[in-house]
Amino acid sequence: MTESRHALIIANDQYADQGLKKLEAPAQDAAALERVLHDPQIGDFEVMVVRNASADLMRRRIESFFNDRSRADTLLLHFSCHGLKSESGELYFAASDTEPPLLAATAVDSQFVRSCMAGTRAGSTVLFLDCCYGGAFSRGSSSVRASGDVHVLESFAKDEPVSGRGWVVITASDSMEYAFEGNKLSENSALRPSVFTHAVVEGLETGEADLDADGTVTVDELYDYVYRHVREQNPHQTPKKTAELRGDLHLAHSRRGRIKIVAIPSPPSLQAALNSGDVLTRQGAVMELRRRLQHPELPIAEGARQHLEEVARNDIQQIADLASDALSEIRLAPSPDRLDFGLVSRGSPQQKLSVAMHGPPLARHCVAQPKHSWLRVDPTPSGLEVHVDTAAEGHLSGDIVLKGVADESLIHVEARVEPGRRTEPGTGPGPSNGSARPPRGPAGKRDTVVVGAPRIPPPPEMPPLTTAPRTPTRQPSLSRRAPALAGAALALAVTAVGTLILAILKAELAVRERSHEGKPGNIEDNVHAHGALAPLTVCLITGAVALVAVAFARHDLRARREHYTERAASSTHTLTSVAKGLAVPALIIGAVIDITYLVGSAVW
Repeated sequence: MTESRHALIIANDQYADQGLKKLEAPAQDAAALERVLHDPQIGDFEVMVVRNASADLMRRRIESFFNDRSRADTLLLHFSCHGLKSESGELYFAASDTEPPLLAATAVDSQFVRSCMAGTRAGSTVLFLDCCYGGAFSRGSSSVRASGDVHVLESFAKDEPVSGRGWVVITASDSMEYAFEGNKLSENSALRPSVFTHAVVEGLETGEADLDADGTVTVDELYDYVYRHVREQNPHQTPKKTAELRGDLHLAHSRRGRIKIVAIPSPPSLQAALNSGDVLTRQGAVMELRRRLQHPELPIAEGARQHLEEVARNDIQQIADLASDALSEIRLAPSPDRLDFGLVSRGSPQQKLSVAMHGPPLARHCVAQPKHSWLRVDPTPSGLEVHVDTAAEGHLSGDIVLKGVADESLIHVEARVEPGRRTEPGTGPGPSNGSARPPRGPAGKRDTVVVGAPRIPPPPEMPPLTTAPRTPTRQPSLSRRAPALAGAALALAVTAVGTLILAILKAELAVRERSHEGKPGNIEDNVHAHGALAPLTVCLITGAVALVAVAFARHDLRARREHYTERAASSTHTLTSVAKGLAVPALIIGAVIDITYLVGSAVW
């Protein structure tokens, strides 16, 4: 069953009756709310706006809005108008032709709205009431008798929802309060949305209403955000909510969503090693965490990342640097990070370019958030596919924000849309075939894209019947420099370890021999006799050169990332990590032995 999302916005700010004050907010409310609800990256609703309609037209639009729906549908109805209560206590919504003494005939009864909500087959219904409430109108008079409370929510008595169905009613205020537009209603005040609708729009548009930062905004989260915002702006206005729901109702998507991975903690033995008083033990633990950081199981890698961050903050400089160096391997690395689609003709099929994501699985797993409606991003097995909508002419310039578990990155996109002229995109590592937009998914979503998640590949596209001459896209030449340097570094590091072991064995023999000699002789003669200095010198030289090769390999990989395949980059990271893990301890131990020899030879 295909899900669909529909919104109906009713905004009335012009009234034939002089007793009803003109409202300034509804027009602005309708425009702002329509924009954010219709945005495919936020609400993705099909939106209808009804402005300054008669009571009869309002009833027709409301009833047709709730008819012919399915359980997979989500409906949102928003009122921005006067709310009026009759002497008998019924709540009505004012239309452009409302006559206060004739509410039943010329206004929309809240019970009519409630019956439409109760009769719809839609799975979820949300009702927003941003109304300025008036008191009861006396019979035969257009004057307002302002006494008592309105108690709006009483007009929407709770009913037990049918299985799989639910509804929510949120009102800007629930008594004889006015939903103030600013501090007061003023004829010459600047046009702006009301406090309530402004909070709804701001919370959805900025993503601040996503209180748990999970990438979606539920009705409960939006209400909590709006309540705090409204109360801060106007303490005399109190939003209220009533609901009959089963589970959460996801109202919108959040542009500030981030990757959240439930981490699997590292083994207790590894955690104990991190807390050891021995520097070499902690260093070995960091190397093991670095290995776990590359794990294809994201929860395991995330657990290692969290431990490494703690080490980088709290350990001594030497160990903290090792941890920071390991964390640098999971930084977001899109390639390229700038796309220029060149000149394209207006109305042509959507253009597309590819972006590769490098690094271990944890580095490739991120959220892609286009900042403009003309940008669309789809995940691919190797990264992203960026599409540009050519519906409007002009210079298009925008960004795609990538958010990973630890950092953020930007992909800047440029395009120039002109009539009757088309040039194929000229940059980017992937194909630029100008194909049409891929169809929406089964839920009709164009949502924030999670990169690195499992994805079923789409069916192959049929080639066009006619093909215009194409400008070939230059592919970057592949390089082997970084892997070669990494291999050389590993070989040098292994040599350093081997010569260190040999030097230790020879030094041990020299020390034993010197111990048996007693007072005659000196340690220098024994060391030279067994040749312990030569392998020690080779150890120090090869260890230092190995670290230099590691630095050059990683620098070349960062500076020319587009020249390396994912496999080559991963191999380089692995080889340099192992080489560094061998060379650093070898240098430290070799230096300690050398210093001990220089100090001890003078007295022994």
